[in-house]
Amino acid sequence: MKAALTAALILGAAPALAQDVTIPTARGEAALPAAPESVVVYDLAALDTLDALGVGVDGVPDMIGVDYLDETAAEAQVVGTLFEPDFEAVNALSPDLAIVGGRSATQYDALSGMVPTIDMTIPGESLVETGLSRIDAYGTLFRREAEAADLRQRLEDRIATAQDAVEGRGDGLIVLTNGPKVSAYGAGTRFGWLHTTLGLPEAADTDSAGRHGQPVSFEFIANADPDWLIVIDRAAAIGAEGARAEATLDNPLVAGTTAWEAEQVIYLDPADTYLAGGGAQSMARTLDTMISAFGGAGSDS
Repeated sequence: MKAALTAALILGAAPALAQDVTIPTARGEAALPAAPESVVVYDLAALDTLDALGVGVDGVPDMIGVDYLDETAAEAQVVGTLFEPDFEAVNALSPDLAIVGGRSATQYDALSGMVPTIDMTIPGESLVETGLSRIDAYGTLFRREAEAADLRQRLEDRIATAQDAVEGRGDGLIVLTNGPKVSAYGAGTRFGWLHTTLGLPEAADTDSAGRHGQPVSFEFIANADPDWLIVIDRAAAIGAEGARAEATLDNPLVAGTTAWEAEQVIYLDPADTYLAGGGAQSMARTLDTMISAFGGAGSDS
């Protein structure tokens, strides 16, 4: 009788054990129980995509800075910053899962010692491909496969529309301003997908493998003479004081470029691109800006 009862308990537990899923992460494949109920997130790209999939979270970092995530953040508890978890708050929540990535990836070891943790960092050189893969992974993990497939398809449609809009419209230069300072980004960088994925030729070669790009002068921009100047304002993204991008770039050297004269200067939403880059909504919003600027027709979210 005891043996039969034990067997029955084992068989009864089998379906629960079968609910484990394996997903790709920045540190290799991870096996996790499906549909974790309590989650803390320290990566804005991850929070962005989870929000797009309708997945609620219990803990978020302070000072999100991305307006379309304000409602999600308001419904969660603050559990630290993007760089430093509040371990007491995490312990009090006792979540089923913690997600780190990007700025918070260095906290992986510390967090994984107290809660199952995954690193979902999205490398800049493969931002779109990895961002799409993350949609699939979260769909599997949270049992939102249908929603993930739909979200991925809508993003792929947007990419195709942007590629059509960009084709044959000249070259471009991506710059990031930080108060009075300017740096440039080329293919293979965190913003380089605007070149590689969309097919926008580079107006100049840049040595910009680092996260902060290649420091450049206004003379560099003038010599590059891009047909399109794509601008990201770091100071605005992080709420820092200092000159905004429009003021920094408003000088005779930049004003002499084809992009400035043709009014082909695109100011990307700084929080979307700098803080939440690789998130599903961030990519969609950036694509819509590019489509609109290049004269294409966007699609609904």
